[in-house]
Order: sequence, then structure tokens, then C-alpha cells
Amino acid sequence: MAHGMNALLAEGRRSERVTVPITFRYWRGDALLAAVAGVFVLAQLLLVRPGMGLGWDEAVYVSQVGSGAPPAFFSAPRARGVSLLVAPIASWSTSTELLRVYLAVLSGLGLYLGLRVWHGLFRFRVLAVAGALFASLWVTVFYGPQAMPNYWVAIGALIAVGSFLKGRVWGVLAGAALMAWMRPTDAVWVTVPLLVFAVAARRWRPLAALVTGLALGAVQWIIEAYVSFGGLSERLHEASRIQGGLGWNMAVDDQMRSLAGRALCRPCTGSMPNPLVTAWWYVLPVLAVLGLVVAVRAGRTERTLVPLACAVTAAVPYLFMIGYAAPRFLLPAYVLLALPVAEALLYLATRPNGTWRPVAATVLAVGLALHLAVQVSVLHRAVSNSTASRQGWERTAAELHRLGVRPPCLLTGHEAIPIAYYTGCSSAATGGHNANSTAAEIRATARHIPVAYLTAPDGATARYARHWTPYQTDGVLVRLAPPGPDGGGK
Repeated sequence: MAHGMNALLAEGRRSERVTVPITFRYWRGDALLAAVAGVFVLAQLLLVRPGMGLGWDEAVYVSQVGSGAPPAFFSAPRARGVSLLVAPIASWSTSTELLRVYLAVLSGLGLYLGLRVWHGLFRFRVLAVAGALFASLWVTVFYGPQAMPNYWVAIGALIAVGSFLKGRVWGVLAGAALMAWMRPTDAVWVTVPLLVFAVAARRWRPLAALVTGLALGAVQWIIEAYVSFGGLSERLHEASRIQGGLGWNMAVDDQMRSLAGRALCRPCTGSMPNPLVTAWWYVLPVLAVLGLVVAVRAGRTERTLVPLACAVTAAVPYLFMIGYAAPRFLLPAYVLLALPVAEALLYLATRPNGTWRPVAATVLAVGLALHLAVQVSVLHRAVSNSTASRQGWERTAAELHRLGVRPPCLLTGHEAIPIAYYTGCSSAATGGHNANSTAAEIRATARHIPVAYLTAPDGATARYARHWTPYQTDGVLVRLAPPGPDGGGK
């Protein structure tokens, strides 16, 4: 009995000696991921600045749930996920600063949770490096605090793919639903390899969770297709038309031009950016392939090949199927590629026993420092350009208020959607991607509320508004419809 008791105590001491270091390493690794997410939040607040006004697309999403302006026209490609995401703040406050802080903190939490899913598939240090690489991109920092869907598709992809590999059906369902909630078509592209792999390997539970998540996230979008667009195929067709017609379009060079800080490159003309700006784009696929080679040699092919395949399919439509570019489109691909890239960098910088290779580590550290400097520089340019354009909208809105255009009111013409949001007006268009009215309807509206037509400096005015009273504002020609029963004319 004494012998048994001694054995039990000895076993307990051995267990304690093993468990404590493992627990310590676990919490230390978890804290490392939290630190990466925390620095990411801080970078957003310091470098993007909460005071930057809402952009065009943001105005559309926020107006659906906010009280600052009537809901803007919601075109076929858009989904309601972003509007629901911002509703906890936008539904009761018009403060852009508060909304930015809320989204910055939420994006940091999303990055932490997304990386946390992968624990057990990759070491904590690999996950921390992957998170840091993704969070260091100017496009990630720029869009983290913005009311836009692409960052959240990336987080959904990170959760769904990691959970799929670990067999956690609730994570698969949640990640797939988040992606489809934000952009249903992007969600399908990201999950194509998962669907194929699940069928080939007969993983029916993850497959069911994946399909269920996609369905739950997209159900509202599908219902809206039948209610507002005449059916699902009609909405997809209209979405394709707005995007210039989906088909074979080589947009690789367009995406490279957008890396210089252009939020939207349409049409995407001009010379290529400085090679220092695009260098990481050439290195990215090389390191990703190296990460796969390392994984194959180590016998962990699946956990690296699957995110790599999902990154490729996520990028395909934006590299080869549309005729324009925006750097945010590739965020889901970037976050998935960050995993094998981080594995490759650590393989190059460390020996098998975990110690650093001095020369390789120094070279990589210098390269990463240069990369970070370039990203900060591009981010500063992007923030400055975006802030300037949004301040222009604010000045035009202030001038419209001075001219008597106050809610309820209607704006149409050049950049009517964002300027209407800043003015507190509704917006209308008789043509283009956001067509939602007719000239007759606009003239009829002018009989009851203030209506203004906005013309760019080098633009033309629609025929129905040419006789309206002109006023020159900050780079925009404003034409006000005559008030009263005869407002708008014939």
C-alpha cells in the first residue's frame, strides 16, 4: 500500500513537472497572439485615424442602418453583412470616430480569434509571425477600421479553413456563415477546395457544416434577389454587369498598380509603382511554395496545402475575371498565404533545434524592416488621399446646407451617394450602376423638397436639370431645382 501510495505521489510529481511547462508555453503563446492583435488595433488608431470620414461604399452600408441619412441604393453585388456589423454603433450614433474605434477593436479581436483557431496545426510562433505579416500590410491596416466586407471575409476564411482541418464543425459553420454574410460569391470561391476535399475524403460532417454555414450566411442575400432583383440568376447577372462583365480579364497588372495606395483602380491606367512597393508581391508566392515544401518534408502537407489552395481560388476571380482592381479584394488570399509564408521564414531563420541562424535571420530582419517601412509609406499616402476626398464631400455638403438643401432633400448627379450621406439627403440616379429613378420622378420630387444636381468640373449636366439655378462650389457645379409647384420643370 505504501509502495502504491509512493508510486502515486511520484506519478503526480512527474505529471506536475510536465504539465506546468506545457501550460506556461500555452499561455505564453496565447499572449503572443493577443499582443499581435493588440498592436494591429493600435496601428489602426494611430495610422488611419478615427476622424477619417466615411468613403463611398461605407456610406452605402452605414446608411442602411444609420440615422444620419436615408438608405442609399443597394446594388446587386452588395450584401447586408457590413450593415449589420456596424448597426450596434451606427443605429444610435452618427459619430464616425466612435464607429472607427469600434471596428478597429473588433478587427483586432477577429484577427486573434482567427489565428487562435489554428493552434495545434501550427506552432504559436508561426501563427504570431503569420498574423504580424498580414497585419503589416497597408491594405489590412487601412481597411481594418472601415465599414467594408473584405477584411471580414478574410477572418471568416481563416476561421473556416482552420476549423475544417481540425474537424470542428461549429467553427466551419461560423466561418463560412461570416464569409457568406459579407460577400456570398467570395465565400464560394474561398471554399471550393474545402468542398472538393471534403467530398474526396468523405468528411461528411465538415462538409455539412460548410454547406450549412454558406446557406445561413447567404439566405438573406438570396431572398433579396427574388424580392428586389427578379431572381437569383438575375441578381448574379446584374452583379456581373456592374463589375464590368465577369469573364477572362487579366487583372494581375491592375492589382499591382493598386498596391501603390489606390483604393479603387478603375480604369487602372498609369505606370507601375516603384519596384520597392511591389517587391513583396513577387516574394509572396515563392515563400508560400517554400512553406509547402517544408510542410511536405515534415509530413504535415494537408495543413499547409489546404489554406494555400483556398488562397489561390480566393484570388482567381480578382486576378483573372474582372477588368479592374482594388487591393482589398485580395485580403482573404493574403491571410491564408501568411501561414505557409510564416513557416518558410522561420525555416530560413532558425535551425532544426530552434536556435537562430545569425546571417539568415539578420538578412530577413532587414528585409522585413524595409517591407514595413514601405507599407507605412503607402498607408500614409492612401490615408491622405482618402481623407482629402472625404473632406471635399464634407465641404460640398456644408455649401449645400448654406444654399438651403437640408433634409428632407434629394441629390443626383456626380458623386451623389457619398455627398448625399454627408448632407443628410437621399440620392438618385437615372443611369449607371446605381440607377434607381427616372428624370420624371426626380422632377416630381423637386416639387416637394429641395433637389440638387451635381456636376463634375469636366462633366455634363443631364438635360432635365440644365435650366436649374447653378452655383459653383468646391470643384462641383450645383444646380438647384426651382422650389414650389413648378420645381423641376417639365
